Amino acid sequence: MDSVEEFLRKKLKLKVNHRKSAVAKPQERRFLGFSFTPTSYELKIKLSKESLKNVKYRIKRITRRARRIPVTQIIEELNTYLKGWLSYYRLIEASYVLEELDWWIRRRMRCFVMNQWIKKCSARYKGLRNLGVSEKSALSVAFSRKGPWVISNMKPVKVAMPNSFFTKRGLLSLSRHYDSLSKMT
Repeated sequence: MDSVEEFLRKKLKLKVNHRKSAVAKPQERRFLGFSFTPTSYELKIKLSKESLKNVKYRIKRITRRARRIPVTQIIEELNTYLKGWLSYYRLIEASYVLEELDWWIRRRMRCFVMNQWIKKCSARYKGLRNLGVSEKSALSVAFSRKGPWVISNMKPVKVAMPNSFFTKRGLLSLSRHYDSLSKMT
């Protein structure tokens, strides 16, 4: 590393940042939000842990429970952000991360809707009944003492708001969008 640093400093007149520079295996380093995972004979590009943490933080900011705006507006904001984010990270080869992120985003959206109905049990009950949930299941969710995050993972809520519920309202599916981007290139 010292000889490389000397060459960069003397010949190319570049400054070396010791925090960011290292000689290590590719899977131990990250570069511009990407990292690498070894397979039997090659390295695959994947999303770095920090990038995943950052995208989840940004999605949490968009879907935070304190916002009192319509679901359609949240979906528009999410779509704008996710399209740009995925355009940047379209090189990743580990698409399972996108499927997990899709699942997590839809749960965040269910949580957002449940939070809008949280003040009154009757609002939760009516909302779930309007979405086709049986009376018994709607009652069990409506009178649950659990918070919106736990409720968002209950079966009656998943039945009321399946993936198609959000797709019809225009929510972008990261895995489908990734497939369409990869076909273009």
